[in-house]
Amino acid sequence: MTVLKADIHFAGYEEKKPVIRDIGFEVGAGELVGLIGPNGAGKSTTIKTILGLLRHMEGKVQVLGDNGRYAYVPEQPVLYEYMTLWEHLELAASAYELNGPQLAERAEALLRRFRLSDARDQYPVKFSKGMQQKTMLIIGFMLEPDVYIVDEPFVGLDPRATRDFLELLESERKRGAGILMSTHVLDTAERICSRFVLVNAGTVVATGTLDEVREQAGLAPDASLFDCFDALT
Repeated sequence: MTVLKADIHFAGYEEKKPVIRDIGFEVGAGELVGLIGPNGAGKSTTIKTILGLLRHMEGKVQVLGDNGRYAYVPEQPVLYEYMTLWEHLELAASAYELNGPQLAERAEALLRRFRLSDARDQYPVKFSKGMQQKTMLIIGFMLEPDVYIVDEPFVGLDPRATRDFLELLESERKRGAGILMSTHVLDTAERICSRFVLVNAGTVVATGTLDEVREQAGLAPDASLFDCFDALT
């Protein structure tokens, strides 16, 4: 079952000045799709278009699934200066109408997993970069949506937090959530992603499994994702 479908004819920040063109792909339930490309390729614009943040867009984006909900984990944490960690979680839960028991059960389990239980009454704006990234991951995973849109999630995470994050991704895939993840960590993406969407100069240059991307890049069956990235971008 498809949980995210993007058919973007063009999109940009100014009228008649498109930044991306002909971006089309799907994310299935239980699938992790890697959005790959160099800086300036159009990955962030693609994500903003999917989130409905660009006025100048022609095309269609559908979030499907059982509840039609998505969670967005940005590269740069979005935090409020005078709110504690727990208050951030309460605010996110209220937007999705999670009640007290649901919030407590999910949030406390995630705080334990990321070792932030002792920081629940502290202010995330004063956290380290890694702890702020953990905060955003906790908010996203707490909501248990049909679709996750995750932008450069590994920035600032230590090895243990990275392992926790990858374990949660696998758990959510088994639950049936679809995941679109933009990342430059190609060795990890090669290991965990079901399929890939490679973008360059504002459009898709290859899409599919690693074997399919290798074929589109004209490379040997043992070529790495980095080799494909290098050849196509």
